[in-house]
Amino acid sequence: MKPPILLLFLFLNTVCTSTKTANEFADTVYLCGSGKGKKYHLTADCRGLSNCSYKSVKTTLKKAKKEGKTLCGWED
Repeated sequence: MKPPILLLFLFLNTVCTSTKTANEFADTVYLCGSGKGKKYHLTADCRGLSNCSYKSVKTTLKKAKKEGKTLCGWED
């Protein structure tokens, strides 16, 4: 019974990964302005930014990745 579950997990993980790759073509991303956040967001109204008590900051995907930011879990 475990192999079908494992196959389903691998399939879903592949689908999520390919979606994440497609989303990486977005030029503009958003960060929490505190400077301590570890995630970037594809939209300014992302659910993950709702916890940010600072203003959101608009930046480029390239710059966010250079700073070590990763995609928000709500958007992948």
